[in-house]
Amino acid sequence: MKSEKEKMLAGELYSALDAELSSARRQARNLIKELNDSHDDEQERRTNIISQLFGSAGKGIWIEPPFYCDYGSNITLGDYVFFNFNCVILDPAPVAIGNNVLFGPNVQIYTATHPIPYLERRSGLESANAIEIGSDVWIGGSAVISPGVTIGSQSVIGAGSVVTKDIPAGVFAAGNPCRVIREIE
Repeated sequence: MKSEKEKMLAGELYSALDAELSSARRQARNLIKELNDSHDDEQERRTNIISQLFGSAGKGIWIEPPFYCDYGSNITLGDYVFFNFNCVILDPAPVAIGNNVLFGPNVQIYTATHPIPYLERRSGLESANAIEIGSDVWIGGSAVISPGVTIGSQSVIGAGSVVTKDIPAGVFAAGNPCRVIREIE
């Protein structure tokens, strides 16, 4: 029989109230509090916290607090990733972020989702779908990235966009719902 964590990572319905998952979120919350309480002149401390929080993190990671995530361990960061103030990643499913990626303030990345039928939703079970963001991507402030989305390398997502479908590489996309506006030369 699968554990709730195994179900979660497989994209199946799972109980977020599971003791193992609750413990992992609590551990992440403690690290996030340390990160959010740190100062700009404590880069060594921040690097240490980042190495404990994320599944993997490349060099040159910069996070402007506050920052929030569920587990952290399901997030992989390439080199030179920048998160501006108040970014949130709900990561019950994997979130893979490439190199040289910029996130504006208030960007929200959601892998978590809930059943649409209300009776199924009442069960309290949820599921999650992985998100992948390529290299050299810029995501404008207050954009929302929905579960299961892939954003191709060298693309730009306009501020305030709600990304509900995959975005190809090398485009400027914006809107609600987000759509390709033009290719980037």
